[in-house]
Amino acid sequence: MAEETRQIPPPAVPRTLEDTGLSHVLMRDMLIKTMFRLSVTEFADIARALCLPVTLTQELIDQCRAESLVEMLATLGAGATKAAAVQLTEAGRKRALEALGQSEYYGALPVPLDVYAEQVKLQSIRNIHIGRDQLLAAMGDLILPPDLLNHLGPAVSSGRSILLYGPPGNGKSSISNGIRAALGDRIYVPRAVLHAGQVISVYDPIVHSKAEVSVDNPLMLRQRGNRFDGRYVLCERPTVVTGGELSLAMLDLTYNPVSRTYQAPLQFKATGGVFIVDDLGRQDEAPQALVNRWIVPLEMNYDILTLQSGEKFVVPFDTLVIFSTNFHPNTIFDQAALRRIFYKIKIDGPGQTDFLKIFALVARKRGMPLNEEALIYLLQHKYPQIDNVYANYQPVFLIDQMLAICRFEGKPNHMSPELIDRAWSNMFVKDEVITR
Repeated sequence: MAEETRQIPPPAVPRTLEDTGLSHVLMRDMLIKTMFRLSVTEFADIARALCLPVTLTQELIDQCRAESLVEMLATLGAGATKAAAVQLTEAGRKRALEALGQSEYYGALPVPLDVYAEQVKLQSIRNIHIGRDQLLAAMGDLILPPDLLNHLGPAVSSGRSILLYGPPGNGKSSISNGIRAALGDRIYVPRAVLHAGQVISVYDPIVHSKAEVSVDNPLMLRQRGNRFDGRYVLCERPTVVTGGELSLAMLDLTYNPVSRTYQAPLQFKATGGVFIVDDLGRQDEAPQALVNRWIVPLEMNYDILTLQSGEKFVVPFDTLVIFSTNFHPNTIFDQAALRRIFYKIKIDGPGQTDFLKIFALVARKRGMPLNEEALIYLLQHKYPQIDNVYANYQPVFLIDQMLAICRFEGKPNHMSPELIDRAWSNMFVKDEVITR
């Protein structure tokens, strides 16, 4: 787990409506759109939907009352703000429909982009310092070459881009996931950000893992729960994993013309975390084109996005990008692209000694007794057929195959030369011409 040597300053709870950094018109329209779409009436429910303190929600409602957009519905109990309720007036419903015609976004108030950019600096992934022990622990049961951590550790701690390359089946994806696990701490992710009057949704439950936050009892005099701007969500550092499905379009803002709303692209959702491009070279886009899209973000620590209007704007880029490929880098990139990727680390297959360690580890986990005769047969008769090239995935494959055979035949788990032969036959496909 990452060394948490310092506490990330939380985004402060706004004390006034001006502290939100938003205009009155935007907050007013967000309030009445939310009331219209969610049919909420009580102050506390409206505040919860807007992610705004109750006192500021009441102030905003009072302003809307002055504009005859909302009216009091009921007050249950003297001074019981929580039970106070309002409803939209006819003018309020009309204005809500007009505002929804411009954008269907409602609910949590957005955070101005420049304000979020300051929070990104406070919780930058480049501020994390991961030691050897933390990184090794995060790799779990992976058996790594002795000098790999010497290269991997500085790369992860730098927060710079990493290219993992080498033959398939040797743990590049597992190492990427281990790096993700090593980060360990939490950051604040905005539910949405605002730029040029456009709201862009950022928080995504599929990408972001929400952390547990203690909730204060409103009846307690001493408030002891986590206190931060409710427009943010406290999350584990995010990880976005893409593979062959990655396209250049996925790195741009997504605009829904029906709802007239924006969704942040994947790399923006990964801000403060890790973006893993797995199986680079398997996408429809050329690897060179994908890396070219990353050149400015990787070098300048900012990205450039484009609104439907054609307006371009700058967003922070604070992401550890990990490229993983089975191809040799020189065959898919030019030297200019390779220069932009800060660390290039080759992940080779294990030698025979490490292969046997992995085999024994997997066998113990799967409940497969080791058999010396079967292992000798495997090493002396099977691996010479493939020039003694070992891969990390092979022990798992072979043992699972033998276990499946034992289950099917109703026999106790065991390994033998005969089972090795049957498992081996499924690991490779014989080159042959099939007549159709």
